[in-house]
Amino acid sequence: MPPYRHVPVMVKEIVTCLNCSPGKIYVDGTLGGGGHAQAILEAIAPDGLLLGIDRDPDAVNHCKTFLDTYSPNIQIFHDDFTHLPQILSRLHTGKVDGILLDLGISLHQLAGSGRGFSFMRDEPLDMRMNPEEGQKAAELVNKLPEKRLTEIIARYGEESWAPRISKAIVNARRREKIETSRQLAQIVERAIPVRYRRGRIHPATRTFQALRITVNQELAALQVFLNEAVNLLNPGGRLCILTFHSLEDRMVKERFRALARACTCPPELPQCVCARRPQITLLTKRPFRPTPAEIQANPMARSAKLRAAERLREEGS
Repeated sequence: MPPYRHVPVMVKEIVTCLNCSPGKIYVDGTLGGGGHAQAILEAIAPDGLLLGIDRDPDAVNHCKTFLDTYSPNIQIFHDDFTHLPQILSRLHTGKVDGILLDLGISLHQLAGSGRGFSFMRDEPLDMRMNPEEGQKAAELVNKLPEKRLTEIIARYGEESWAPRISKAIVNARRREKIETSRQLAQIVERAIPVRYRRGRIHPATRTFQALRITVNQELAALQVFLNEAVNLLNPGGRLCILTFHSLEDRMVKERFRALARACTCPPELPQCVCARRPQITLLTKRPFRPTPAEIQANPMARSAKLRAAERLREEGS
């Protein structure tokens, strides 16, 4: 396997938003290349603790070596961030002082995993973050009905050419099984009229995104996490989520706003009867974005958005 390559995004902003300091307990729910984790570990030394989670075994194996010098202060788990409540329960850790999710795909997954994440490479069409579980992307494109493919590509890829693309996929698989990322990329590209193929992004980008999200159930996992996350934080604990496309960012924004809202009674009621109190305060009313210099150094950062929130302290604490 080639060396694990990935450039973390907005590292300084994340450490600041998490309010990292010595002795605190943090969670990096998406370890990836370990860049964010390393910065957190430096900030919580000498006696803090970081729980690092990733469902990609390549990331886990890499971080066990890359972060070995921090071993007294980090515990690494090959798991899904949706299982964080169970992990904390097993460790008898209680609540934590901050949680980070970086929902982007890593450079390693695109260029070194061999799992067909990239339309620029000719690899088996897999797309599973954890190659030990779930359906491969090849199973979806070769077996799903045309209507279902259209729904996936339109919803998760926000692709206006979804009907044409799904029809092209179905026609192509009648001739031969679609087994590689390059096969699929060529099918998608040919399905889009020539005059619409020019632009900043490759014609297959949205289709590959949609399939990856479906294979890994990414939005469902994020929803599960958002429903649980605040309850895993100490009062004053921070939650930071780095997103890379509009579907994820919209989910995070809406959930944060709901948690920050107080009374939800209809305006026609003379007084509040719901007794609802806000659970968080928003630290980023508008998301942080990478600087032009960071985007120039790391083009993968260009679509990143960082949202952060803090769990409200108990009254009187």
